[in-house]
Amino acid sequence: MADAPSATAQDARADGGSGPPRVAAKRLGLYTIPIHRAFADALAVGLVRRFGGDRMRLAQGVVLVPTNRAKRTIQDAFVRASGGGLLLPRLVAIGDPEVEEAAGAFADPADDAPIPPAIEPLARRMILARLVAEERQRAGRPIDGGEAVRLAGDLARTLDQLLVEEVPPHRLRDIVLDETLSAHWERSLELFRVVLDRWPGELAALGRIDLADRRTRLLRRLCARWSSHPPRGFVCSAGITTTAPAVAGLLRCIAGMERGMIVLPGLDTAMADEEWAMLGPHDPDPVTGRRRRSIETHPQFHMKVLLDRMGVNRAEFVRWQAASEHDATPTRSRAIATALAPADRTHHWIDVPAADRRLSGVRMVELATPAEEAQAIAIALREALETPGRTAALVTPDRALARRVAAHCARWDIRVDDSAGQALSVLAPGTLLLALVEAAAQGFAPVALLALLKHPLVRSGDARVAWLDGVRRLDRALRGPRPAPGLAGIDRHLREGEMRDAAVREQARPFWEEARALLEPLAAGFAAGSQPPAALLALVRETATALAGDAAWSRPEGRAAAELIATLEAESPAGPPSVDPQNLPAMLRTLLDEVAVRPPQGEHPRLAILGLLEARLQTADLMILGGLNEGVWPALPAPDPWLAPRIRQELGLPGLERRIGLSAHDFASALGGREVVLTRAARDATAPTIASRLWLRLQALDDGLERVGSLRDWARAIDTPEAYRAASRPAPKPPVALRPRRISVTEVDRLKADPYAFYARRMLRLSPMDAVDADPTAAWRGTAVHGVLERWAVEDGLDPVKLQRRLDALRDDPRTHPLLRALWVPRLREAIDWVAGFTQEKLGEGRSVIGVESDGVLQIAGVELRGKADRIDRAADGTLAIIDYKTGKAPSAKAVAAGYSLQLGLLGLIAERGGFPAIAGIAGAFEYWSLTKDGDSFGKMTTPVSPDGSRGRVPTAEFVARAKAHFEDAVARFLTGDEAFTAKLVPEYAPYAEYDQLMRRDEWYGRE
Repeated sequence: MADAPSATAQDARADGGSGPPRVAAKRLGLYTIPIHRAFADALAVGLVRRFGGDRMRLAQGVVLVPTNRAKRTIQDAFVRASGGGLLLPRLVAIGDPEVEEAAGAFADPADDAPIPPAIEPLARRMILARLVAEERQRAGRPIDGGEAVRLAGDLARTLDQLLVEEVPPHRLRDIVLDETLSAHWERSLELFRVVLDRWPGELAALGRIDLADRRTRLLRRLCARWSSHPPRGFVCSAGITTTAPAVAGLLRCIAGMERGMIVLPGLDTAMADEEWAMLGPHDPDPVTGRRRRSIETHPQFHMKVLLDRMGVNRAEFVRWQAASEHDATPTRSRAIATALAPADRTHHWIDVPAADRRLSGVRMVELATPAEEAQAIAIALREALETPGRTAALVTPDRALARRVAAHCARWDIRVDDSAGQALSVLAPGTLLLALVEAAAQGFAPVALLALLKHPLVRSGDARVAWLDGVRRLDRALRGPRPAPGLAGIDRHLREGEMRDAAVREQARPFWEEARALLEPLAAGFAAGSQPPAALLALVRETATALAGDAAWSRPEGRAAAELIATLEAESPAGPPSVDPQNLPAMLRTLLDEVAVRPPQGEHPRLAILGLLEARLQTADLMILGGLNEGVWPALPAPDPWLAPRIRQELGLPGLERRIGLSAHDFASALGGREVVLTRAARDATAPTIASRLWLRLQALDDGLERVGSLRDWARAIDTPEAYRAASRPAPKPPVALRPRRISVTEVDRLKADPYAFYARRMLRLSPMDAVDADPTAAWRGTAVHGVLERWAVEDGLDPVKLQRRLDALRDDPRTHPLLRALWVPRLREAIDWVAGFTQEKLGEGRSVIGVESDGVLQIAGVELRGKADRIDRAADGTLAIIDYKTGKAPSAKAVAAGYSLQLGLLGLIAERGGFPAIAGIAGAFEYWSLTKDGDSFGKMTTPVSPDGSRGRVPTAEFVARAKAHFEDAVARFLTGDEAFTAKLVPEYAPYAEYDQLMRRDEWYGRE
């Protein structure tokens, strides 16, 4: 690198350097690489130019970088810049928890007193959780251990901020609370004070210190050592913008060395001094003592804080004199600075020359949905590979978008992993652990239980196929309303479920006995109530091993899960003494969310998916910035449940909006790529989205910004067929010999109104299944009521008091859905009272009950007609009364007149022909006893007939004959005849939709 021009050092002041110059013997080594240049390549080219002439001179140097990812990026940049073999300088990531090991002896020399080791993060979390739980208990506001662990995570983050900012804990005691602070914040602050008072004692007992405190001590020691004994080679701080006082002090020390260099990314040296001063932080008002609010959302704010803490002036920085082939044009930096100016300065945009507002090389594409956005990004990445040597990177804070893009790339056999990693909670071992605790916490409810048993890691070896066969049998047996809680509830369900499912339940029982044995220890542990977390975690670990074996703990994500569980078991004795098992899922999910599993080495050589932290100092030929919606990029500030914003300001902690400024700086840095594509989705899974403020600023600055319509079109076209061919109305016509010769009275309407549905059920044998853990359907409610009334008539002798007891038993049955217990049973009680009273009234008129839930069979028209009568009474005149209980609405007279809803007439036909055992006579009454609301009461009797056929009803004497004629006509057409089974033949009497998808109804209905 060519030597930078000499400059006179100036005394730096917080307002941006308006004070008088002060001549120094040597200028500080302060440099910046503008946004439009590729930081890592420019840095490597410059260092090789300056020190590469002597191979050992470059190797003797030290380059401090912010992260290990940045370290690898700069290593690659040195390789590109060298053009051959090169002895690299020592690269040290100051963000590495083991920074002293990475830095070597110069950071932690052997002759200095050792710094105490740092406490393990989970041990710290557990101890803080215990302190929080104890203090909440002492304050009369007890919480469970699981909630204490969650609060301890927020407490640890706030404590780290105090340590990083080197705010002494006693400052909390000096804060004067006023009436503007709510009682909630007062309680939180008091609890925070008490915990901080006890925390040093806990650390001292362990001989440990906080990790943030240890890093601060290491950096302070390194600064002191380098001040007195500078290294032999050069020292370069590259891309470090952390504003921590210890880091700022170290950077100031390096800048003052003879061979020291500070290289900042994207420091805006062209910003007007007035605008720079607007950013803050501001001095307190001499009268009120209040500070004017800083513009922490500005991308340069944290840079200004860093410079202020270093005690240097922005004017002392000079441009790093090196470039690379990945750079954009200089106008890009000016346009970005203009676009991200403070809101009070945007009115000057009209004065900015058009050339300085032009974002050449930047394109925007707005997609309809996140799925379409991911598809478009994947296509752009794939397109980049068509050019040899071309690189591309997606930068996004949206990890769901990153996963989608990676999945889309897999269709071309391109593996590009998300370098930001994935939370352990969404990876297979994490989801297995969560499925375990969720199933146990929910009492092994069907959905949670089946999700656990079907997990891909469970029996993942050779036994997987047989295991899944068993799970599917259990799945079928658990269809419908939820069984009683616990393993015992499933046992009872498989023994005592509905008779129609007896064969299915019998097939599921052997597998359930095998699975039950594996789950029983976990179920017993959760049933024991609150207990030490180590005991619960041991049960979870043992059950996971029993179900999945080594597969649960293999691969990087499995080892991460094993390490987390082992560490939790080891450290939890120092935490809260007990945890409610019901809170364990939330606690475990919180901890799993905080563990990021990053892909191993061997990433795609030309494509990358990066988070915001990983993208710092990165560049590629094509930079794609995805997820540019408000709340995503920038993300909403995370609240601090411990310290109110005003208290944070008084303590000098970063404002909650500081992260927005950091996100804006990350955006500006990525926007400096040579070619950039910006993407956003117009809506997410639930509602329309709001474009990011960053997106809107670019739109407002450069209204001629190029839109990438081709990407949107390709994303929509890639899975769209050239033409759609709609299905026609199905009308299968099987041979007469294969058509059913048996039909029930309830199927006749389906045969006439929707022959295809009859064909699908009876000939294809496709019966719709209930959902797992389904809400009780009308059919289920009807079955339950019919069962109560049947047992009342057969076993209780129609005693009204015993009928109420039957209803009480239905209400108290653990299998009864809570919603039915609360809402439906009280309504049913009034209707049941009506049934009992109306029954007694009819008995008083001379009726007698001669059949309850009676099965009848009749050979007629070449087929067998079957039916079940809810109740058959013998009237005083000897005729039969056919009664049908209805929990819903009774059929209308119009439907009966049209030849539908003739179930009562067909039952009367069977009765008159002697089809019901021990029942004979002429049907003279046909009644629907409806349990629905009628006016202000429940219960009503209706009939489709009348003696004279008045009011549109069928004459009573003709009802059976008419039902017989309609039935024989339907049989002659569809069962003994060869008429096609046409779908929705009479749609107004075919209301059920079980087979609509099978017949592809929406493709043809209404088009013919």
